[in-house]
Amino acid sequence: MTAEHQTLTLILFSLFIAVTLGITTWVSRRRHGSAEEFYAGGRLFSPMENGFAIAGDYMSAASFLGVSGLISLFGYDGLLYLIGFLVAWLMVLFLVAELVRNCGRFTLADVVVARMSERPVRIAAGTSSVVVSVLYLVAQMVGAGSLVSLLLSDAGPGARTLTVVGVGALMVVYVAFGGMRATTWIQIVKAVLLIGGAIVLTVLVLLRFHGNLDQLLSGAAERSGHGARFLSPGLKYGGGWTSRLDFMSLGLALVLGTAGLPHILSRFYTVPTARAARRSAVWAIGLIGGFYLMTIVLGFGAAALVGPDAVRASSASGNTAVPLLAGFLGGGAESTGGAVLFALVAAIAFATILAVVAGITLASSASVAHDLYASLRRRRARQRSEVTVARVAAVGIGAVAIGLGLLAQDMNVAFLVGLAFAVAASANLPVLLYSLFWRGFTTRGAVWSVYGGLVPALLLVALSPVVSGSPGSLFPGVDFQYFPLQNPGIVSIPLGFLAGWLGTVTSAEEPDERKYAQTEVRSLTGAGAV
Repeated sequence: MTAEHQTLTLILFSLFIAVTLGITTWVSRRRHGSAEEFYAGGRLFSPMENGFAIAGDYMSAASFLGVSGLISLFGYDGLLYLIGFLVAWLMVLFLVAELVRNCGRFTLADVVVARMSERPVRIAAGTSSVVVSVLYLVAQMVGAGSLVSLLLSDAGPGARTLTVVGVGALMVVYVAFGGMRATTWIQIVKAVLLIGGAIVLTVLVLLRFHGNLDQLLSGAAERSGHGARFLSPGLKYGGGWTSRLDFMSLGLALVLGTAGLPHILSRFYTVPTARAARRSAVWAIGLIGGFYLMTIVLGFGAAALVGPDAVRASSASGNTAVPLLAGFLGGGAESTGGAVLFALVAAIAFATILAVVAGITLASSASVAHDLYASLRRRRARQRSEVTVARVAAVGIGAVAIGLGLLAQDMNVAFLVGLAFAVAASANLPVLLYSLFWRGFTTRGAVWSVYGGLVPALLLVALSPVVSGSPGSLFPGVDFQYFPLQNPGIVSIPLGFLAGWLGTVTSAEEPDERKYAQTEVRSLTGAGAV
């Protein structure tokens, strides 16, 4: 990229960092230091504000960079991610949002321990939440690295590493000093920027094809080199029974995973009532759905105008398709218009990554402090002590995410997020649904449900082509691949539900009917909710 691209992008990105650090500073001066303020922003956000924040949290680098890249490379099969991401919100809206808001306080574990022995359940749920969050963070780090390698291609191999470290450092600052209130406003600003940028690019793509979608799709198919196959299922997931099973596994993980993501569940605690949580979900669905429709246009636009070969030459996994499209739409890489549009999109993508990593880091540090630390200590510490632990945990989680992000830097962002969704659906969703709807669920069932989904999911990923045995794996030089699928969801999700059932029916513990009745009334009416 030209020096003009680099300068403009860095200026715009610096402006966003300055604004978000200003928000963090302003909030840090006004905070009261309580756990409710740090974890839930005082529960003062309106449904519209929280809906924008949820959309900002959910529309990550996987959506803006990864999925658009997959569509530009694989056409119809790239759409599968968007379908799964959006359909998942129906489960969140109808089964999770209000009930979680009524039953919980800050984390997923709060919902489950209402009727169980607290310590083992908190340890299990907290561990699972941290693992899912770290996997999700890795995807965002990879997106940041892809962007900087495109932007600063002549700055040497250390530029990508420094960028990933810088993003990690900023996310720690946002969380440690601003808590949920600063994170929420950063996500709102980012959502407005992202949707605005997507609208501009979508309009420009449609103008190129005179508003004719058929012409856009035909151009993408012709440029792809695959012809009509580009617009039909099977280009990525139609190579054999393994590919088809991988497709089913991915779809299952995406549809079921959202309801188990810690940073999404924590957003429902930032509003005052369950009704506000439901309305937040409705706002989020509208914003996310509109954005995904534009993402489809951008993906096919990149295929038709930039071409899959150029996208692959820049990033083998397709993560840079949208910035390349922006440069083309502005008049080409060497033009002023191309430089301005490329800089704008790259800055928005950086903003997207920063906002999402802040939300995920906050959710994971809350799990460490509120669940793990609170369970392992002998005496109940003050809230200020717990918040201090959360801030320290943010640093540690950031360091782990940075290291893994550097290791996985050549993988597609949307693919990595699919792994996080699979683990969330395997470990968090079964225990959440059993706790809310099964009268006879026990403590052993809850613990077995979490570990029965978490351990197989991680083990299958470790033994899959993701880690070894293929050119695109984490360790291509070795081969301990024994599980043929790249996404473990089709196996690990049923195992999570099965383990929860098996642990319950083999438990000597008698289910507490009184606690279940209290939980049921509280979840449906909000009586006694925090």
